[in-house]
Amino acid sequence: MDFLTSLMPNVMESLDVIYQSTLETLYMTVITCIISFILGIVVGVLLTILMPGGLRPHPVIYSILDKLVNIFRSIPFVILIALLVTVTRLIVGTSIGTTAVIVPMVVGTIPFYARTVQNTLVEVDAGVIEAAEAMGLSTTQIIFRVLLKESVPGLIRISALTFVSVIGLSAMAGTVGGGGLGDLAITRGYQRHQQDITLVCTVIILIMVFIGQWAADKLAEHYEH
Repeated sequence: MDFLTSLMPNVMESLDVIYQSTLETLYMTVITCIISFILGIVVGVLLTILMPGGLRPHPVIYSILDKLVNIFRSIPFVILIALLVTVTRLIVGTSIGTTAVIVPMVVGTIPFYARTVQNTLVEVDAGVIEAAEAMGLSTTQIIFRVLLKESVPGLIRISALTFVSVIGLSAMAGTVGGGGLGDLAITRGYQRHQQDITLVCTVIILIMVFIGQWAADKLAEHYEH
């Protein structure tokens, strides 16, 4: 213990703060992922079935959805936070804090995830879809029994990729007072020149990423066999 205190004095004095910041990062990441994955799959499925050559092509609606996804994917996250200040206040009652920053995180994540879902679903063998249509399956049945079922391993892998991206957004949220490990690394590590705090925050974030990626890889391998 004395060795750790001499090696990382600021960390040992701030264990409670680091623990709280870790919980805040997990809270932001998990809630954002749950909401974004659900809505992203919905949008991704709509893009897939409404696109030219899809199950139910609709050029007008697809064009609108496609452009909205492209627009929101292109907006830098920090700018998105500023743009959604009013919306965030309407939803959570404030534009500052850990809960408030979830709103722009969700808005920023859904388009990215929806596009990757679309790219995954369009890779399903067209012959399988045609066979399902020939059997008389409805559009809804084809979506759940064919498109989503056949794409499970791919969806798991893109979910892991999105999870990593969301952790990155949660760290970036610290620059605008969003809390979490990013905020701690900025306010303590950078502004107060406490490099051991920055190092520990970085290590914790890397551990989260490695665990999430490992779990996703194992789950994807399970469904591939």
